[in-house]
Amino acid sequence: MATSIFHFLLLFLFAISCIHAQSNEEQGCIAAEVSNSGLEFLKNLLVEKAESSLVPLELPVITKSAKIPVVGNVQMVLSNITIETIHVTSSTVKSGDTGIVIDVSGATANLSMDWKYSYNTWLLPISVSDKGSATIQVEGLEIGLTLSLKTVEGSLKLSLLECGCYVNDISIKLDGGASWLYQGLLDAFADKIGSAVEDAVPSKIKDAIVKLDNLLQTLPKEVPVTDIASLNVTFVNDPLLSNSSLDLEIDGLFSAKNEVSLLSTNKRHRIIQDSSSCKEADKMVAISLHEDVLKSASSVYFEASKMHWIVDNVPDQSLLNTAGWRFIIPQLYKKYPNRDMNMNLSAFSPPIIEVEKKQIRAKIPLDVVIDVLDAEEVIPVACISIVISTSVSAEMSGNTISGSVKLNDFTMSLKWSNIGEFHMRLIQTLMSTTLKTVVLPYINLKLSKGMDIPSFHGYELRDPQILSEDSWIVICSDVASVETVQNLPGFLSM
Repeated sequence: MATSIFHFLLLFLFAISCIHAQSNEEQGCIAAEVSNSGLEFLKNLLVEKAESSLVPLELPVITKSAKIPVVGNVQMVLSNITIETIHVTSSTVKSGDTGIVIDVSGATANLSMDWKYSYNTWLLPISVSDKGSATIQVEGLEIGLTLSLKTVEGSLKLSLLECGCYVNDISIKLDGGASWLYQGLLDAFADKIGSAVEDAVPSKIKDAIVKLDNLLQTLPKEVPVTDIASLNVTFVNDPLLSNSSLDLEIDGLFSAKNEVSLLSTNKRHRIIQDSSSCKEADKMVAISLHEDVLKSASSVYFEASKMHWIVDNVPDQSLLNTAGWRFIIPQLYKKYPNRDMNMNLSAFSPPIIEVEKKQIRAKIPLDVVIDVLDAEEVIPVACISIVISTSVSAEMSGNTISGSVKLNDFTMSLKWSNIGEFHMRLIQTLMSTTLKTVVLPYINLKLSKGMDIPSFHGYELRDPQILSEDSWIVICSDVASVETVQNLPGFLSM
């Protein structure tokens, strides 16, 4: 049906909008290169989440005996020590052979705690004690961590290689208590509080990385795109880290649901398209898509017998009556006078798709069966094989991808006939008119409406650009939260 054809065409455009590395191993058909600005965005996102997810963080109880001038030996206990907030003012991210390194400097932390003390003195026959609460300000908090990102059985494996924390300065504010107590707490517990913070923060970060890794393991390895096709999103090869980018690859081929793509064994030692144009545009991410992705989509729809379309309504409806063909195929009109017709179009092999510089070429092989409608009977009278050569262009406006198809050329031949031979030259003129006035305008009308690229967990592409090079389609884009995009000037007028 026509709906299935346009599902394929939208699938074609969707593939362009999905998610660069060179290797001697098997290569993925979809690759994403995250630039320094993209890593900076991810780092800021990670830091923002960490500021909220690391707190509240409880520290262990601290006890100590300290000698206070005049007072003597004092037993002190700090309990309910809790890091309430962490605020990061400066952070950096670097990628390289050792992994992804994130450094936080100049951070501050606010803590709350309960305190109590007791002591004996020769001045009084009883023990003296007191208790209260306090707030602690940690200044110059420095945190460094190194992350490893590997591919294990098609999923990303995130692990923490190193993590350290250092406290530069601590100030304590007591709610009540004697003046000597402040200096006593500061002298007796500053180092212990700092050490507790330096131990607790890396431990909490380690737990958070484990949870994040568990989340990565739950990501699907196959994503349903339509009721027919699924996209293989298993990761291929380890991520490649350099001083300027992080490169990821996924299999990226379409297959029928619950089946393995037939093209999956033909993608070794591929040289992935350079994304220098994205670097010049200073975009966060470059998404490279090989033409094999589009070929796999066309194969899925062909094998599912979904590439067919019955033409039963055209602007000049006389073309779908044998009377309109009486001078083109006289024997058709003679055998079936004034009978309505339709044309049954179906692909006899998967479309051939080639990505070239600044354009995408597609050859669509079709069998066009001419049917005569006789009462309630459909009578196939002839079949004409056509190979249509087209140029397909895709463009992005905002977060919508749309496209258009241009007819370059077509060839045709008579495959079989139940009404004898006829002149193909006259048929070719009619077919050219049908393609230009019916088929392509209908396709372009559907494609011009475009398809919105869905947001992912509240984030979406911003100001994307689409390029085509030899065998590769490249999307250069920034990434922003949906709320940020909606608050941009002019968004409501789009």
